[in-house]
Amino acid sequence: MKSPQHASPSTSPSPPGSSVPLWSGRGLILAGIVLSAFNLRTAVTSLTPLLDQLGHLFGFGATMTGVFGMLPTAAFALFGVLTPGIAHRIGLERTALLAMALAAVGLLLRSLAGGSGALLAASAVALAGMGIGNIVLPPLVKRYFADRVGTVSTLYITVLQAGTILPALLAVPVMAASNWQISLGLWSLFAVAAALPWIGVLWVERRHDTPMAQMHDQAVTGGDEAPELSAPAARGRVWRSPVAWGMALMFGMTSLVTYSMFTWLPKLLIEAGGSEALGGTMVGLFSALGLVASLTMPALAVRMRNPYTVVLACAAFYAVAFSGLLWAPMAAPALWVALLGMGPSTFPLALTMINLRTRTPAGSASLSGFMQGVGYSLSCLGPLMFGLLHEHTHGWSWPFGFLVLCIGVLLVGGYLACKPRFLEDTW
Repeated sequence: MKSPQHASPSTSPSPPGSSVPLWSGRGLILAGIVLSAFNLRTAVTSLTPLLDQLGHLFGFGATMTGVFGMLPTAAFALFGVLTPGIAHRIGLERTALLAMALAAVGLLLRSLAGGSGALLAASAVALAGMGIGNIVLPPLVKRYFADRVGTVSTLYITVLQAGTILPALLAVPVMAASNWQISLGLWSLFAVAAALPWIGVLWVERRHDTPMAQMHDQAVTGGDEAPELSAPAARGRVWRSPVAWGMALMFGMTSLVTYSMFTWLPKLLIEAGGSEALGGTMVGLFSALGLVASLTMPALAVRMRNPYTVVLACAAFYAVAFSGLLWAPMAAPALWVALLGMGPSTFPLALTMINLRTRTPAGSASLSGFMQGVGYSLSCLGPLMFGLLHEHTHGWSWPFGFLVLCIGVLLVGGYLACKPRFLEDTW
């Protein structure tokens, strides 16, 4: 077992104690990570504010709305399992390029859909790319920015949140100014832009005299293009670790609540007397509060030995927000949604802890794949279950009761995840 003082060369691109500028020799990688992060949720929040209108256009109801809501987490779960094998074969950088290419194609095809089936299939393609991107970004940070994990994690999680907020805010206004096709399709341009740095990275890495190529060659040994994702023994044992299960439960329940709200918050407010524009704006506000957490949580997590108090605070935010949305949704919708938006602070906490609870890039990749694969699997039924409970009871009490139970599971997972220990010491 390696100690932190005897980490392998692949965990540190610079000598101990040295200070390498963030852009030094790795600017294209940083640009690729940041632009890719922006595209990891655009397929989700560009669609949910339009689901009510698209339901009328294509003739689908609450069940299909729930299916659209669960599709992101189902895709993220599936590609949490498949991505390590893909990256092991073609390398992290090529896998990142593949992720953005799939996102671009899926987003473009979605704008051309003529029915709910085609819309669902195109969304699946886009979300496949985004699911791959979820898994490859943390190991890329570990490979090229092991000396700046907190800084780069803050940057890419913040940009990810920005890519969640903007589509929600713009979906209804762009549709009103043009049509739903442009409202959905314009985000494919951002995925194309994110693919360009990875093309540049692959070109630069053909030259072995550049700092970035030397970092890559230092990490890649024995012809293995993705050593961070290649340790089969580590992947086989990760499921035995209470750290891994705690992270998966915390991440999974956070995602379940988040995607339930992405899907159903607009309809809840419309049924309470609000407009479609209000629904989209509130989804944007919900996402914007996640941006606040993204700016602060990675730096806070790095400094806290046991960040469980953060998990407890998030549970309290959820409790107040659920109460307000259930009993007086239009009394102060912005207040309830602002409090609701503070709850998923456990999302950037979990992403940051991937690297804080592991000793090596292989451990980071194993934990990332397990946490997101299992977590998204647990969460994918959330939007569907929330909608079915609403449809069956014609109210919102049972759906919110279901979410309260999920917050209880989140508290258990957070307790296991936040204890100060390393994954490699617990499997």
